[in-house]
Amino acid sequence: MKVAIAYLTVVLVWSTTPLGLAWSSESVHPSMAGFLRMAIALVLGSVLLRFWRIKLPLDGQAFKLYAYSSIGLFGGMFASYLAAAYISTGMMSLAFGMSPIVTGVLAYKLLDEPKMGIRKWLAISISVIGMCIVFSDKVNVADNAWIGMLLIAFGVVSFSFSAVLIKTVRIQIHPAATMVGSMLIATPLYLMTWLIMDGTLPTETWSVKSLMSIVYLGVFGSLIGFICYFYVLQKLTTSSVSLITMMTPVFAILLGNGLNNEAITLNVVIGASAIIFGLALYQQRIRKPKVVLQN
Repeated sequence: MKVAIAYLTVVLVWSTTPLGLAWSSESVHPSMAGFLRMAIALVLGSVLLRFWRIKLPLDGQAFKLYAYSSIGLFGGMFASYLAAAYISTGMMSLAFGMSPIVTGVLAYKLLDEPKMGIRKWLAISISVIGMCIVFSDKVNVADNAWIGMLLIAFGVVSFSFSAVLIKTVRIQIHPAATMVGSMLIATPLYLMTWLIMDGTLPTETWSVKSLMSIVYLGVFGSLIGFICYFYVLQKLTTSSVSLITMMTPVFAILLGNGLNNEAITLNVVIGASAIIFGLALYQQRIRKPKVVLQN
C-alpha cells in the first residue's frame, strides 16, 4: 500500500508541476518564483534531515554529486519557468516525457553504454516526429513559440545531462540528503539570477494563485515528490518506474485543458500518441528465450 501511494503521488506531482510552473510565474518573476520554491524545499528538507537524523556529507565526492544534481534543478527547471510564457503546460510535459530517450542517448555517448539497436533508434524517430507534430500546432503556442521550444529543449537536455553525470559519481548518500545538498547549490543560483534579471520585489502585484503555486511546488514538487520518487525507485523495477513518464503527459494535457483553458487539438492528440508509443517502444525490454539443455 505504501508503494502504491508513493507511486500515485509521483504521478500526480509530475502531472501538476508544469501547471504550477506556469501559475507561479504569472505575477512573480520566474527567477524569484524558482528561488522561493527552492528556499521552501531547502528549509523543510533540512528540518527533515535533522528529524530523521540523516547525515549531510560535505566531502569532495558528495559536493560533486550535489553540483551535478543542481544542473537539473537550476538549468533545467529555470528554463522551464521561462518556457511557460510561450508554450502550453501540456507541451512542456510532453517535452519532458522524452527525457528517458535523451538520457539514453547521452548515456550512450558519454558513458560508453551498450550500442543502441534499430528498435531504439526507431523509437527515438517516432517520438521526435510526434514532438514536431505537437509543436506545429498553432493553437497552443504564443507568437514567439520558437523561444519556448528552445528553452524547453534546453531544459530537457539539462535534466538528462544531470542524470547522466550523477551516474558517474560513486557514492552512497540518502536521497533526502542528496536533495538538500543539491538545493544548497541551486537556491543561491536562483537568487543571483533574480538579482541580475530583475532585482525588484513588487509584492503588491503578486497574486494569491502564484504564491499558492510556489508553496505547492516547494512542498510537493521539490520535497515530497522527490522523496516519493526515490522511494518508488528503490521498491520497484526500473521498467515499472519508467511508466510514470508515459502517464504524466496525458494527465498534464487534461489538467491544462480543464484548469488553464488549453485547447486539445487533433495535432496534440496525434503527436502525444506518437511520443508515448515511442517511449513505450524505447523502454521495452526484449526477453531472450531460455535455452533448455537436454541430457
